[in-house]
Amino acid sequence: MRQLQSRNCQRWSMTTTHLVQRISGLSRRTNMHFPGFCKFRPRILIDVSKIDLRTTVLGFNISMPIMIAPTAMQKMAHPEGEYATARATAAADTIMTLSSWATSSAQEVASTGPGIRFFQLYVYKDRSVVTQLVRRAERAGFKAIVLTVDTPRLGRREADIKNRFVLPPHLTLKNFEDLFLGKMDKTNDSGLASYVAGQVDQSLSWKDVKWLQTITKLPILVKGVITAEDARLAVQYGAAGIVVSNHGARQLDYVPATIMVLEEVVKAAQGRIPVFLDGGVRRGTDVFKALALGASGVFIGRPVVFSLAADGEAGVRKVLQMLRDEFELTMALSGCRSLKEITRDHIVTEWDRPRIAPRL
Repeated sequence: MRQLQSRNCQRWSMTTTHLVQRISGLSRRTNMHFPGFCKFRPRILIDVSKIDLRTTVLGFNISMPIMIAPTAMQKMAHPEGEYATARATAAADTIMTLSSWATSSAQEVASTGPGIRFFQLYVYKDRSVVTQLVRRAERAGFKAIVLTVDTPRLGRREADIKNRFVLPPHLTLKNFEDLFLGKMDKTNDSGLASYVAGQVDQSLSWKDVKWLQTITKLPILVKGVITAEDARLAVQYGAAGIVVSNHGARQLDYVPATIMVLEEVVKAAQGRIPVFLDGGVRRGTDVFKALALGASGVFIGRPVVFSLAADGEAGVRKVLQMLRDEFELTMALSGCRSLKEITRDHIVTEWDRPRIAPRL
């Protein structure tokens, strides 16, 4: 991953490079907890000649529990942007989540060919805009809505402010282009922050999850949950699933890494809806940790952007294959032949009580 990130930095402009370096450093501090927090407890003398990574997410069969998180403006990383990511994800037989703020529209991504795709949604002040986005996602064959709930306001992204971030003039937020909301205005600080302040609804509440259910029959995943209290509310308000996410550690300083709160959220959901992890996954071992702590799967974001910038579609294919291979190896060395065999007993965390070996 570090090699891909390095190649990524060579490719992007100096402004974007600075942004990636700043964001990545923040991610290491807050999303990738120190290595000692979780240790493996592998089992031995188990026949692992055959390993099955397949799983089911919302009724859809996929090749592995590794999926693509919504990352915005991918054509800033590579000219083919979301097209390349869509093709690579379909080739890997897993799920891609398209950002509302993509530089390719839902229809354009659908035109790349078959694939299981979810649509990430921000709720705008103008609810007719939201309704149109959902309808378009439905018509384009998207299978679920991923509602981002942790962004009533944009966090203080100092690199964006310093660089006066705005989309390059040749790019637009394609899903909003014909709604005259596809461009960002230049400002004295962050154009993205100004755009969010002007368009995203700060009054978003749990009742809006119910409202979304009245305009679509697609399952709704709630993305941005990091507490047991909100997990219980997500179940209560009819969410089809939870995505544990701190928005890449870019919204609020001092929030915990997603892996640190995953088990709390899983316990609160009580198996009534699936819980997924988003953030901090850089190796197949991270996938194993997440599943051992109760996740039904993981979503990856930055690794996709790094690999896309480094080598387009081939880069995204490679990073998905790398993570798959590492995860499969971790399963084999832990004595797990299928995902259901990955249990809490396969890891020990810093918050566990000391284990006392059973008497023989």
